[in-house]
Amino acid sequence: MRALTDAIRGFYAVLDADDEALARALVATARVLQVRIKPATGAPGAGALAAIARMARRVCDEAGAALIVNDRVDVALAVRADGVHLGQSDLPIAAARRLARGLWIGVSTHDVAQVRSARAAGADYLGFGPVFATTTKANPDPVQGVAGLAAACAAAGDVPVVAIGGMTAAAAAACYAAGARAICAIGAVNRAPDVVAAGRAFAR
Repeated sequence: MRALTDAIRGFYAVLDADDEALARALVATARVLQVRIKPATGAPGAGALAAIARMARRVCDEAGAALIVNDRVDVALAVRADGVHLGQSDLPIAAARRLARGLWIGVSTHDVAQVRSARAAGADYLGFGPVFATTTKANPDPVQGVAGLAAACAAAGDVPVVAIGGMTAAAAAACYAAGARAICAIGAVNRAPDVVAAGRAFAR
């Protein structure tokens, strides 16, 4: 397992399809890969998600990257993931910690109050956004902007913050200057003609 401070730095990648070639391209520039499969027809069952996560675990092991599973603590444990990422409506941090003491726990936050709450509850790192308007989510939370990101990073203290939401390579410098430890870009990287080059543009 990579150290958290080493993994949550630079480009934070999200694997959003059952695609090993995409996974390999993402970890070419990312220190961490989150498996987040949410097709329009509904999230896959535990078995299907675990199969994708096992593939991602193998790819991450070969690349020396950390693996995070979105939402599912059970799948994260089954595939020996390094961590699990929880949303505001997912399992509470305390409950997740009881189930998986050895896993990093990341939490999605959308305002400073949620940042403070997640930090107090013991989150290992935070996702914060959307910083800019995004099309990745059907019903996104209100846009926070770079000023909102800076406030979130200040409230997070020593807990690493991953900026997410409508990210472009042109905005990366401003997000790092605001205090983000890493940047998560899904559409701008996963759908790019050259995934490796696109990911490299977000590396710190």
